[in-house]
Amino acid sequence: MRDKGSSGNNPFGVYRFLFFGLAIALVVSVFGENVHASAAPNDEQKERPELDAGKVIIDHVLDAYDWHLADYGDIHISIPLPVILMYEGKWYFFFSHKFHHGKYAYKGFRIASEGTKKGKIIRVLDDGVTPDPNASFLLDISITKNVLSIIIASFLLCWLLITVAKSYTHCGPHRAPRGISAFLEPLILFVRDDIVRSAIPEQHVNKFMPYLLSLFFFIFFNNLLGLIPFFPGGANVTGSISVTLTLALFTFVTLHFFANREYWKHIFNTPGVPVWLKLPIPLMPLIELVGVFVKPIVLTLRLFANITAGHMIILGFVSLIFVAGSSSILMGYALSPLTIIFIIFMNFIELLVAFIQAFVFTFFSAIFFGMAVPDEHH
Repeated sequence: MRDKGSSGNNPFGVYRFLFFGLAIALVVSVFGENVHASAAPNDEQKERPELDAGKVIIDHVLDAYDWHLADYGDIHISIPLPVILMYEGKWYFFFSHKFHHGKYAYKGFRIASEGTKKGKIIRVLDDGVTPDPNASFLLDISITKNVLSIIIASFLLCWLLITVAKSYTHCGPHRAPRGISAFLEPLILFVRDDIVRSAIPEQHVNKFMPYLLSLFFFIFFNNLLGLIPFFPGGANVTGSISVTLTLALFTFVTLHFFANREYWKHIFNTPGVPVWLKLPIPLMPLIELVGVFVKPIVLTLRLFANITAGHMIILGFVSLIFVAGSSSILMGYALSPLTIIFIIFMNFIELLVAFIQAFVFTFFSAIFFGMAVPDEHH
């Protein structure tokens, strides 16, 4: 039996721990600065290397032409990726290590370090620095970090789902699933019963089920891979607006490919709406048409913003240790336990967000598909 004063029954135990941790960090910080100052009061202090937290966070959430693994002093360890360009009818193929992490140009091309095309490959003049003002269209279909992550995730996902499908083929419908199948079956049934069937008429469920299952697992799997801090994880795939826009466009095209006559009737001649809202000024049709193009924009921004924000918050907590350590080593050590607790907490939150965002994107897509195939009597 526990004591009445045990921390398990004390709701303020965690708060006391955080309070004393912050108090110790403050005392250690002041003490550390005083010791540092008294050691050489008249000498110029040796500057500690400061971490550019903003650059680290932005470099992570943006795409890259190599896959950075680690830094060892001034040595950058990364995996070079293929660069594929077409300029003035000529193809160029080489690996990104030729750019030396963006420091040099190669074959007249360079990774822009500033401006509106920062992080993208541009054409430069002979000096290797100045962008070519007369450069023509440059087609860039390079295998970037996000592209490679998508390829890896797609192969892993195909292997996973094909393995599950084969296990059902061998076991038959009367045996309980085992292994990976037992883990994935609740997710598959959740997508079918709680997402697809709740938003789409029953006669159209099988038509949209393969796409919505693929959509859910692709987003969920990439969200989980993005939380792994080492290769092949760590890429911010679903936090890239180009990826989320592509997924939204797939939904947009699928929606209008299968849309029936009732769907278009609700757009151009909405039932139950007064005639004066349709003629002579087609106010309601214009509003409905705007809504048609707002749908993919909403899907794009919601997934992009939530995943990117999560990555930035976690990296912000990680950077806090080094930022504090650059001003006082003792302060860095003192803040580390509290910061690590918050990092662990945020990672658990991000696991939940990874599932929620896959669910929300799939659910809204299912709702849009249900609106595209309304019943005739609706």
